[in-house]
Amino acid sequence: MKPHEYRDLIAAYVDVNYGPREVVVYTEVSLGKTIIGKNRKLDIFVLRRSDQRALAVETKYQEVPGTTDEKIPYALQDLEALWIPGCLVYAGSGWSKGVLHTLEGSRRAVHCLPERPDLARTNATRELDHVLAAVFGLWDRVIPEERLFSTSPQLSLLSRGPKKAEPRPASPEKKVVEDNR
Repeated sequence: MKPHEYRDLIAAYVDVNYGPREVVVYTEVSLGKTIIGKNRKLDIFVLRRSDQRALAVETKYQEVPGTTDEKIPYALQDLEALWIPGCLVYAGSGWSKGVLHTLEGSRRAVHCLPERPDLARTNATRELDHVLAAVFGLWDRVIPEERLFSTSPQLSLLSRGPKKAEPRPASPEKKVVEDNR
């Protein structure tokens, strides 16, 4: 997969899954300067027009070992310098162990590789889904309704505190003692 094909796949994924939530997707957007003073061009710019919340997305795909590895530390550092939230979305099996470890350990990097032709959300897209949920407040997209905690009627007794102990009937021996007094 070529770099622009991966970028377009991620842009299409976001558009299909989050477009109905008023999120729009742009590609190749100029936005400020990089950390070395060059004009920055973002791979993907995600915007919700209603509140102007935005996310910058850089995409990196590497199927075979190569020079993309060398660009990762710079790309992560450059994302940190942005004035808006940003993340590096990556995929491919050609990453070196060291760079893969760096990507997996970075809060700015998320793995995403849509697997289905309809671009449906899957486990392979969940890291990007979590970032989009956090930036745009779309938690219902990642937190299933069936995980909602609910106090059932049996548990409602717990909220009332411990039940008072009921007096036990006197044992027959104790009754005999009491009668002899």
